Amino acid sequence: MKHEVTTLNTKRLLAASLKGFMEKKPLSKITVSEIIADCGVNRKTFYYHFEDIYALLKWMLEEEAVNVVKQFDLLVDYREAVLFVMHYVRENKHLLCCAYDSMGRDEMKRFFYADFIGITRKVVQTTEQRLGIHAEEQFKEFLAHFNTEAIAGLLIDEFTDKEGHDPKIAADCFALVPENSLPSVLASAAKKGCPPTIQNARCGNFRSGRCFYIRKSQKSCRFPENFSF
Repeated sequence: MKHEVTTLNTKRLLAASLKGFMEKKPLSKITVSEIIADCGVNRKTFYYHFEDIYALLKWMLEEEAVNVVKQFDLLVDYREAVLFVMHYVRENKHLLCCAYDSMGRDEMKRFFYADFIGITRKVVQTTEQRLGIHAEEQFKEFLAHFNTEAIAGLLIDEFTDKEGHDPKIAADCFALVPENSLPSVLASAAKKGCPPTIQNARCGNFRSGRCFYIRKSQKSCRFPENFSF
């Protein structure tokens, strides 16, 4: 227990240092040497906890936002969870813009995607259980990725757009998903069966944080020109 507390405190110390440097310079210009000197720890300590600075950044975002969202009862408090994330993004806009400038939109989207896909899967699964129905696994996976795509895009737009979204309006809109649209879609899928286009597909390329559904016979993902999410 004591070791776990020490480990957590060390991680938080490193994260606070990283956040401080991100207020002053681009993420790509921050070095491990600067962070360990600022924290008064050695290089071995840093690499014991994190593979690199990006791993530290990911942990920091999970610690401050994602893990908090996981504590919500998402079927009951989905609106409050979205509102919390929107406010977190606004309050840490400079930090996220710093990461965005170094990582780019696609990498940043993958960042959010990896964190929120587990949450949206849980929402889909819990909704299915609450309704007492059974939908095809492929279709549930499609719904999870579809909603994660929307969340990741919204969060990036929130700190890259000058005006952003009204947090309350965004939360109200997203709350409609578990309250109305998701139960309706799952019930329909359970009754009619998985759509053939999903049933005959597999989850393919996750580049840019996107879930591309491609037919099993295809070896690569192909999209029409000017295609975008």
